[in-house]
Amino acid sequence: MGEPTLRDRIELYYATVPLAFADAEEFGPLRLFVRKGEGAPYYGGPNHAYPVPAGPAPVAPASAGPAPVAPVPAGPAPVAPASAGPVSVDPVPAGFASGGPVASGSASSGPVGTDITAADIARVRARQRQLGVAESFEWLAEVTPSLRALVEAAGLPVAERPLMVLDPHHPLPPQPLPEGVTIRILDADDPGLPAVLALPRLAFADVGTAVGPAGRAELAAVAEKLVADGTVETIRPTLLTGHKVLAAAFAPDGTPLAAGHYHPARGITEIGGIGTLPTARRQGLGAAVMAALATHAREHGVHTVFLAYAEAAVARIYARLGFRPAGTTLLIADQPARGQ
Repeated sequence: MGEPTLRDRIELYYATVPLAFADAEEFGPLRLFVRKGEGAPYYGGPNHAYPVPAGPAPVAPASAGPAPVAPVPAGPAPVAPASAGPVSVDPVPAGFASGGPVASGSASSGPVGTDITAADIARVRARQRQLGVAESFEWLAEVTPSLRALVEAAGLPVAERPLMVLDPHHPLPPQPLPEGVTIRILDADDPGLPAVLALPRLAFADVGTAVGPAGRAELAAVAEKLVADGTVETIRPTLLTGHKVLAAAFAPDGTPLAAGHYHPARGITEIGGIGTLPTARRQGLGAAVMAALATHAREHGVHTVFLAYAEAAVARIYARLGFRPAGTTLLIADQPARGQ
C-alpha cells in the first residue's frame, strides 16, 4: 500500500478530528457528528454531516489525544523548536488524524458517496432539527462531487472554501511585528484567554481586511459575555489536553490584537480562526500568528498543515508564507464559519 495522498490526509482529518468532541451517528452513506456536551469547542460545529468513507478507511479518534504543548516564547523570535445513535468505529491507522457534529465527506483515493440519495439528506436534516442544531453539511468537492447537486436540490445554499497546504520543505521564518507586540501560545490558565476567544467574534463579524471600528472596548464586552455564559470554561479542557492550540499577538498592554488556533491529530492539522481586531488590521498581525501556529505545529509533530480561506486577498498572504492550492471544501453557506 502506497503513502496516503494529500487529499487522503485532509479527508481523513475532516472525517476524524470531530470525534474528539462528538459522537458519530450513521445515516447510510452520511455520518452526522453530534457534539458530546453543550458548547463543545470545535470550530464550525461540530454538528455537521459528512459522507462516510468508502471501503475500509477507518474513522475514529486515536486512543490517546495529543500531548499537551509547551508555551511559545513571546515576541517576534522564532516559535520554539440510518441509525439513531452513536456507532462504534475502528481505530485510525498510524499517520492519520483523530478528532464535533457535522455531516461530512469520505476519505478514499477516488470519488465516493455516489450512492447518497435525497432521502439520506432528508434523514440527516430531520435529525439535526431534532437536535436543535443547524442543518449543516461539509465535504471535499473532489472526493464527493455528486453531493453538491443533491444538497442544493434540497434547498440548502452551498459555499466554497478553497484549501491551501503548507509546503513541508518551505522555511517559515517569524513574521515582523509592530514594536512592543508579542506572540504567545495560551495555556488553560492564561489571563488573556477570555479576550482571545472573543476576538474572532469581532473579526468575523466585520469581514475583509480593511481597518474597522471594533476595538478594545468592544473586545472587553464580548470577553465578559463569554466568561458569563461558560464558554471560557468549556475551552480550558481542550487546551489542557492539547486537542486545541491557541495563539495570539498581544499589544504591550496585554490586549490581544490577532489570534488563531489549530486542532492537531495524528500529524495533520488545519489552522483556523485567524482573525485580527478590526482596529488593528493592516499591520501583518494575522500573518504573524499564522506563521507562529504553523511553526509550533511543525515542531510538535505535525507534518501536514492546511487551511481554508474565503477571500483572495487572504490567499495571497498565505501564498507568501508558502501555502499552495490543495482542493476545495464545500459547506452550507450559512453554517458557522470555520474558526468561529
